[in-house]
Amino acid sequence: MQQPPHHDGISPAVSLAMALFQQAGHAGRWRLSPDELRSLLGSLGITFCDDPTAAPGIHAVAFRVGLHNSREFGMVLRAGFGGIDADLADSNFRTDRAAVCAATDLTGSADFLRLFKRTLVYQQLARSIHSEGRLAPDEQLESLFARLLHFAREAAAGVDSGPFACQALELELRLLDDQVLACTAACEFASPPLGRFPRPIEKIDKLLHPASIGIVGVSATGMNFGRIILRNLVGSGYSKAQLVIIRPGETEIDGIRCVANLQALGHRLDLFIVAIAADAVGSLVDEILGSDAVDSVMLIPGGLGETARSRESAAALAAKINAAHTRPGGGPIFLGANCLGVVSHPGAYDSWFIPNERLPRPQKKAKRNSVMLSQSGAFMITRLSQNPWLDPNYMLALGNQTDLTHGDLLSYFAGRPDIETIGVYIEGFKDLDGLHFARAVRAAVLSGKQVVVYKAGRTAPGMDAVMGHTASVAGDATLFISVMRQAGAIVAEDVNDFDDLFYLAGALHNKNIIGNRLGAISGAGFEVVGMTDAIITDNFSMQMGELHTDTIARVQGILLTKRLDQLVEVRNPIDINPGADDETHLQIAEAFLQDGAIDAIVIGLDPTAPSVRALETSTLRPGYDINDEKSTVQLLPRLVELSDKPVIGIVDGGRLYDVMCERLMDQGVCVFRNSVRGTRALVRYVEARLSADAIRALDSFNPRHRK
Repeated sequence: MQQPPHHDGISPAVSLAMALFQQAGHAGRWRLSPDELRSLLGSLGITFCDDPTAAPGIHAVAFRVGLHNSREFGMVLRAGFGGIDADLADSNFRTDRAAVCAATDLTGSADFLRLFKRTLVYQQLARSIHSEGRLAPDEQLESLFARLLHFAREAAAGVDSGPFACQALELELRLLDDQVLACTAACEFASPPLGRFPRPIEKIDKLLHPASIGIVGVSATGMNFGRIILRNLVGSGYSKAQLVIIRPGETEIDGIRCVANLQALGHRLDLFIVAIAADAVGSLVDEILGSDAVDSVMLIPGGLGETARSRESAAALAAKINAAHTRPGGGPIFLGANCLGVVSHPGAYDSWFIPNERLPRPQKKAKRNSVMLSQSGAFMITRLSQNPWLDPNYMLALGNQTDLTHGDLLSYFAGRPDIETIGVYIEGFKDLDGLHFARAVRAAVLSGKQVVVYKAGRTAPGMDAVMGHTASVAGDATLFISVMRQAGAIVAEDVNDFDDLFYLAGALHNKNIIGNRLGAISGAGFEVVGMTDAIITDNFSMQMGELHTDTIARVQGILLTKRLDQLVEVRNPIDINPGADDETHLQIAEAFLQDGAIDAIVIGLDPTAPSVRALETSTLRPGYDINDEKSTVQLLPRLVELSDKPVIGIVDGGRLYDVMCERLMDQGVCVFRNSVRGTRALVRYVEARLSADAIRALDSFNPRHRK
């Protein structure tokens, strides 16, 4: 074989790989031959040994390492069980026990080794080598991962390196002294996929804060989607003078000026809302792209790309929009299609097509610091309906991602200093947008933000349902979770988990998370047991903090004053007896919070206990209710405000105690309705916050991770 051509800035291994791919491609193959593999692996410091028995002293434990060019995240490094165990492992072990994976663009060799140490195959390997009187193979493994990561970054699809790109490199490995031996190997390559042109995401500012809005599809006589959107725009406070309707034959509707078409506008639109039938969208987009009169477009219609019959026309539409981004100025940006719309409190507009009578909007807050991005509009509607205290500053539905993607929108909000928390619901990514999104997550985390992510379509039926809803490809759920956590996101397991974590992220953003030591307090024994049982996740656990002696003495004094000292043993967790009143609960909570061995507390507020002022009104004891100055509702908010540690209140009771919960939550107290759910949410949140802190610490001294 000829010597590989020289490529400036490309390592010898990648130069060799390019030459081998071309050689195999010219021979009509998309896989390397054994001899070609032997050459490639040699350049990576790996010896190809297809007969392990021929290598005396070879280690018995096999492990599998692979590079895969994924559709969503580009090159991914994966390591785990090898041999016959590999096929059984994934479905039979907890997270990260069978195998681990990471996007090569977001990890380093030391990071990946720490991840690999969670697997059972690493533990088998280390134990076996240790039994031979040798040190664990960490240095050898980290060197291997470093070489593969370097190769992957240079050989990734999309790099301008030639007609072929590495698609997969699968290795079954064993160790021999200081050598890494590949017992089996396979390498596939392919033509690099065509990418999309960058969207001018700075125009998202026009979408969110439009000085002018046009809308097409408004009925002059009926209450169709367009008319509902118009009513909501005006009802949310947007100025009628800044609105215009595109409707031939009408001069005004609901007091809003009408014009025949875009050419008749007389001015440029910051935002154009399209609420017409799907089969008319194509010709209107041609008009929009031809007029250059619009900076951002919201495509409301559904059905584009969601059925087999519409996918070809939807792809053609997306291609036209994509091509327009090569023009000077980047052309207009498009949100949707199949898009519920946008609520922008700073932009003073609501373009959802949900009437206010079906979804009363929350009262405006003095300060909002969160965003919700959702591929499904219904997801946002139900979350807001059930959790009105969330009320983000911005809520955007992405729909089919015909143009703007998850990565685009998160990149924009990652750069907004006024935003602290971002919640995202995802059904699927466009090609390589998962990597774009993960980079944006990392950028947001490095700037101190929190990103809570929930992805639907984790099962085979769920993936099929996603394709029929927003024309998305769901992708590998395990890979998604791994990459998102690696990037620094708080990953929700289901809808309830998303509600809990997004709620905590907003409420606890400014609280200090310095450790994993929990304090648990309740007058109900089952609650403290539930709290204790809920402190462990797959890869993390909190522990009950050991109280200092002065804290124990302080709590004993409280119990003595309340005549509970003979009934309660001071410990953590502590069951303070159903006879404890509001003041007892909160004084003990304060003592726990001031203990340096406690990093957060969960406190059962025992609403059904006779001594607790938990009712809106009491007929048995008039005035002994939540309005009493000694009630939890009056005292706990001040304690939460003054504490720099997280406090989670538990109100496990029925509808009688809804008012108590609402009053506490309105004052910034985190409240859950059962101890297990509240504790589990806190543990997941603490795990994610500590992980984000570690990412920021790594970034502070490692230039490789700076973006």
